[in-house]
Amino acid sequence: MAPTSTPQTPFGRVLTAMVTPFTPDGALDLDGAQRLATHLVDAGNDGIVLNGTTGESPTTSNAEKTDLVRAVLEAVGDRAHIIAGVGTNDTRHSIELARAAEQAGAHGLLTVTPYYNKPPQEGLYQHFTAIADATELPVMLYDIPGRSGVPINTETIVRLAEHPKIVANKDAKGDLGRASWAIARSALAWYSGDDMLNLPLLSVGAVGFVSVVGHVVTPELRAMLEAFTAGDVQKATEIHQKLLPVFTGMFRTQGVITTKAALGMQGLPGGPLRLPLVELSPEETYQLKIDLAAGGVQL
Repeated sequence: MAPTSTPQTPFGRVLTAMVTPFTPDGALDLDGAQRLATHLVDAGNDGIVLNGTTGESPTTSNAEKTDLVRAVLEAVGDRAHIIAGVGTNDTRHSIELARAAEQAGAHGLLTVTPYYNKPPQEGLYQHFTAIADATELPVMLYDIPGRSGVPINTETIVRLAEHPKIVANKDAKGDLGRASWAIARSALAWYSGDDMLNLPLLSVGAVGFVSVVGHVVTPELRAMLEAFTAGDVQKATEIHQKLLPVFTGMFRTQGVITTKAALGMQGLPGGPLRLPLVELSPEETYQLKIDLAAGGVQL
């Protein structure tokens, strides 16, 4: 049974884009995934995003993706929204993943902008619409032109928002002006997909976060959001500023790399990375410890 939701917060408010734990030999660690998901929900997440960029989706198989969704649903599906990443640059493949996620019991879908092939806006519209038509699950768009090479233009977002299954957007565009217009014109539930902009995006109408740093600072993120929504902007700003070293440190290199290193420092499941991602160097590990400590993270 999925947790309750509202049109304003269809997937909850504080979500972490979870890493995919692997065993020392590089296999999928489903027990570790269940333990990590439980830890994240206990810390205050009301949603978990699986099989996204932070979940190393480019290097996990279709079967692994489905197995991960089932395992995490079993562990925390009654307490948190479980969102399955199904975005690829191949619409037919994305539809296949979407249907598999629905059959596995996922509560919603995350669909990233197609990458590498750089479709025009009409291609984006048809791609997202085809995925949304393929299942009965609610869909969160994921706009991250820095990775995909193509933004979802505001006009396209407004068109997509007319689809009854497209209910939210994860914004990693880094443009507060465009976000403001898109929120005002689309009425989509808006989620920050850029931790440094979590608080600024709340100020222009976002309802929550899909976070990477939530692996290590979920209670602080929730406190910041609750302070802001209660009207205590000063407190929210103080928390934001306290977390600046964490926001910076976790993205000095690719976020999965630093996240798995941080989890390892805390004795939590994460395990190795799959190539082409590589472990932090000793110097990078030292810097990450400094950054996390400066942000109040206990290691």
